[in-house]
Amino acid sequence: MKDRLNRLEKIKDLIRKNRIESQEGLLNLLAEEDFHVTQATLSRDLKYLRVSKISDGWTGYYYSLPTDDSPPKAEQGYIQDVRRGILSLEFSYNMGVIKTLPGHADSVAFALDTLNLPEILGTVAGDDTIFVILREAMTKEDLITSFRSKIPEVDTE
Repeated sequence: MKDRLNRLEKIKDLIRKNRIESQEGLLNLLAEEDFHVTQATLSRDLKYLRVSKISDGWTGYYYSLPTDDSPPKAEQGYIQDVRRGILSLEFSYNMGVIKTLPGHADSVAFALDTLNLPEILGTVAGDDTIFVILREAMTKEDLITSFRSKIPEVDTE
C-alpha cells in the first residue's frame, strides 16, 4: 500500500489536472492510479488538505485546492500552542508520550484534538505529559509527517 504522503500528493495532482465534482469521481481516479482508499479516508484527506468545492457559475461545483499554504486563521492559535509547548515525542507502537513545558500539556492536547490530525485517535493530558493513541495502521512516522506539514517548527526528533 502506498503511503499517506504519496496519496495526499496524488490527490492534489488529480484535483489540479481534472475537474472533479464528487468524492466518488475522485475515488475512481485514485483507484486508476492504484490508490485504494475508503470514502471516509478520502473525506479526512480532503479536510486535511483544506479542499473546498467551488461553483463554476453555470453547471455545478468542483473540488479546488486552497490558494496558499498558510493555515486557516482558526487553526493558527492552536498551532502556536503546539509550537511553544512540545519538548519531546516518543512512541511504542501506536502509543505515544509527548513531554511539554510544565502546565502546557492540557492546552497542547486540546490543540492536537482540535486540529483533527488524522493520525491521532485521542489524547489524555496531565500537567507536562500527554498520552497519545494513534489510529489503527498509523505510525509515528505518519504523525511526524503531519507535524512537519502543518507545524514545521515543532522538533519531533
